[in-house]
Amino acid sequence: MAEPDLYRLPDGLPVPEDDAACDHLPDLRLPHLELPSTSGSPVDLSALSGRTVVYCYPLTGPPDGGLPEGWDAIPGARGCTPQSCAFRDYHGELRGLGVRVFGLSTQSTAYQREAAQRLGLPFELLSDEKLHFAEALRLPTFEADSTTLIRRLTLVLRNGGVEKVFYPVFPPDQNAAEVVGWLSGEGCKG
Repeated sequence: MAEPDLYRLPDGLPVPEDDAACDHLPDLRLPHLELPSTSGSPVDLSALSGRTVVYCYPLTGPPDGGLPEGWDAIPGARGCTPQSCAFRDYHGELRGLGVRVFGLSTQSTAYQREAAQRLGLPFELLSDEKLHFAEALRLPTFEADSTTLIRRLTLVLRNGGVEKVFYPVFPPDQNAAEVVGWLSGEGCKG
């Protein structure tokens, strides 16, 4: 059996439905919480001024393609690598809009560091390995291979508060373009 191509989304993936699990997030102030970063310095998202985009994803597949059993059947699970690559490709536009970008998953910083290097990501990845951020914000999660993972969602933060939530995110490789479109639109100016 051939290993999956982690850079492309296969046809026929189940589309996640909006289960209202993120309805409480808009206007929420983030708690003071330092998250380990691939830069080596912890990041407290609540302390950042201006706009910040944080895309939360379940897990980046390893280079060998080893994904949890039944991964493609879980709505919204597949697509972390294409989503990260899209944010990489749109990073210049996002910076031009005055926005910082972070990716966030429950994977360890060491694992994320390898993925960031392999994918050429120009931004930091944050580790919520102990689920402190997910629990504090009551983010939607799911289980795969006895591991709790964050459902795919994207937060636009402004001065430590949640300004906009993209949830559910599908297809994940289009999320960065959607965020750029929203940030560039008149509806988010102010």
